[in-house]
Order: sequence, then structure tokens, then C-alpha cells
Amino acid sequence: MPVAMGDVMRLLGSISEEKKMRAAVKHSGRGAVVTGAVAFVGGLLGGPPGLAVGGAVGGLLGAWMTSGQFQPVPQILMELPPTEQQKLLREFTAIVRGLDGMDAVQLVALVMGSEALKEQLLAMLVGYVTRELGAEVRYGD
Repeated sequence: MPVAMGDVMRLLGSISEEKKMRAAVKHSGRGAVVTGAVAFVGGLLGGPPGLAVGGAVGGLLGAWMTSGQFQPVPQILMELPPTEQQKLLREFTAIVRGLDGMDAVQLVALVMGSEALKEQLLAMLVGYVTRELGAEVRYGD
């Protein structure tokens, strides 16, 4: 019996909740544009000293913009569009492919009881979040 996508998302959410995983999407492109724009305006208005001040202010503003808001990974997983959830399901299935005959309850019990399997799934999840979502992952509070 195949495991439902919602069950997989909840399982991955439980595993990531144990580690208190949080992720934030970085907006580095936007920060670079703001930094350059503020430096440019500073240079136009104040000449070379304005360029220096504009660059410093723009750099601080750009850094603040790119810091991102960290959200719990389980929340991010549940808010993923179906196409992204499907990608994650394929990666999950590749790891647990030898466990085909199990239903959701048996699979959850096996995964939650196996540190090695949890670590594999966590590594897959971190890879997915950083690669596909361009997010930074942190653990703990």
C-alpha cells in the first residue's frame, strides 16, 4: 500500500521538529540591488564622500534585507505547493524504497525507531530545503 503524501509530509515534519529545524529563504539578489542603488544615489548627491556613506548605508540595509525570517521546517513543508511536495516525496521514496510493503503506521514506527534512517531523511530534507528552496537551515531555538 503506497504511503500518502500528507503522511510523508507529517513524518518529515515530525523528524525536523525533533531537531527544531528552522529555515529562512535568502534574498541576496534584492539585497545587492538595494546596496548598489543606495551607493549610487549617495554618489550622485554627495560625490565621493556620499558614495562612501551610501555604500555603507546600502550595505547595512542590504544585509538586513537578506537576513530572512526563520520559520519552522514543518510549517514550510505543509505550505509547499503540490509539485514541490511531489519532488520531496520522490526523494523520500528513494531512501525508503526497500520498505514498500508497509503502510503509513508501520513506516512511521520504523523511521521514528531508527536513528540511522532519521539521519538519512534529515540529510535529504536539509539538502532539499537548501537546494530547491534556496534556504538557510538552523537547528535549535
